[in-house]
Amino acid sequence: MRFLTAALLGFSLLLQGAGVALAADEPDLIFKKSTVWKFLTPDHKLATYAIDDPLVDGVACHFTVPEKGGVSGWLGVAEEVSDVSLACRQVGPVTIKENFEQGEEMFRQRRSFMFKKMRIVRGCDAKRNVLVYLVYSDKLIEGSPKNSTSTVPLMPWGDQQPPRCGDFVKD
Repeated sequence: MRFLTAALLGFSLLLQGAGVALAADEPDLIFKKSTVWKFLTPDHKLATYAIDDPLVDGVACHFTVPEKGGVSGWLGVAEEVSDVSLACRQVGPVTIKENFEQGEEMFRQRRSFMFKKMRIVRGCDAKRNVLVYLVYSDKLIEGSPKNSTSTVPLMPWGDQQPPRCGDFVKD
């Protein structure tokens, strides 16, 4: 039993160390709100994050994800549920830096120890000049139908006219 505890603790420290190296790629934490109190271990929480679209200047997304507490959450081995909400908005003049494919991944985050990832993908409704963002989670074996969609109509900002997103979609 002591060996198992020591191995789990060592592995947890290894995962935490790897997380520090990737900190620059992480979204900005806005706030967390406890939803379930846990005795002597971290509470279950809802966490709200912000991330800028790396390909589209002037667009930011906010998403809220549940984060498990307890021993498994504390050790970093809990499988998080697939519930995620998403809201994306134009926050400045829009500049699309390069062409993209419909459904191209904008952001990815690990949601379990090995097999589940949350993904935010981007598309374009060319007819309406609207960027469309979809968040969903997937697993190696089975996916999840839980998802959320947000849209960003590209609007003038000051005296700058917006680009036509359809001009940047790869065929």
